[in-house]
Amino acid sequence: MPRKIRVTLRRSFIGRPESQRKVLRALGLRKVDQKRILPDAPWVRGMVEKVGHLVVVEELSE
Repeated sequence: MPRKIRVTLRRSFIGRPESQRKVLRALGLRKVDQKRILPDAPWVRGMVEKVGHLVVVEELSE
């Protein structure tokens, strides 16, 4: 079974560069404290790394 991660937006993206806003929108995060469960894939990890200062990542065990 594929592993999953939970990504939570912890800080607002107001005043952040447009590239970071696009990454957050692509991850499906629009509001502070919003959570998304995503596959633990290299492309997701790369996106999370770009906005790591705005989000919290938790690995889910199934």
